[in-house]
Amino acid sequence: MVKQLSQDIEMLSRSCIDAANMPIPRALTEEMWQAVLANDASYDGHFFYAVTTTGIFCRPSCKSRPPNPENVGYFQTAEQAISAKFRPCKRCKPTGQNLPDDEWIALVTEYIDKNYTESLTLETLAYICHGSPYHMHRTFKKVKGMTPVEYIQQVRIDKATEQLMASNKSIGEVGTVVGLSNTPYFITLFKKKTGHTPSSYRQLHQNNMKEAFENGNHNETRSLLDPHHS
Repeated sequence: MVKQLSQDIEMLSRSCIDAANMPIPRALTEEMWQAVLANDASYDGHFFYAVTTTGIFCRPSCKSRPPNPENVGYFQTAEQAISAKFRPCKRCKPTGQNLPDDEWIALVTEYIDKNYTESLTLETLAYICHGSPYHMHRTFKKVKGMTPVEYIQQVRIDKATEQLMASNKSIGEVGTVVGLSNTPYFITLFKKKTGHTPSSYRQLHQNNMKEAFENGNHNETRSLLDPHHS
């Protein structure tokens, strides 16, 4: 059965190229999916499954918890997966080599940057990025100089400053939009990170913008529109 599957994969892979001559993952067959669920090592080398939401690819025998099947495709070879910009799993090492720490943490930060509005825990990130919570926490701090939680907080506060300047949403609405639905906690965290409450931050920058505009300093006005300006 595995031999026949390999022949079928090879034939299908020849047509699995996009307009830019880049390999694209194909949908798993039921046989492949069952091999992934069973961590069946007899299928290793016959295909590699790739998770589109994380950009990671694995051996069928990978011990990581199985992803949502809607987000999974396959490549015939590890080289095809790498050509399609997927990175090898830290746990099952589909290329036979360790993924460098900075590349692994880049996957984590990319996921946070795209999903900061969701509930993100250390356990969730470790599961999604195929590592243990302890190892990911330690490696993240070594690479980024801050913990994953601190990075998540910073991303959310940066996005909140953008919302405060670009919209008339209430403080509670801004917090919810950036993944901090507990308004008192959002206000406390915002003040800790910026030195201002969300309301005073918005008012301060609105006043500064008004003053700069009245003085004809349009360059300063544009600077004040920058959410990182303080």
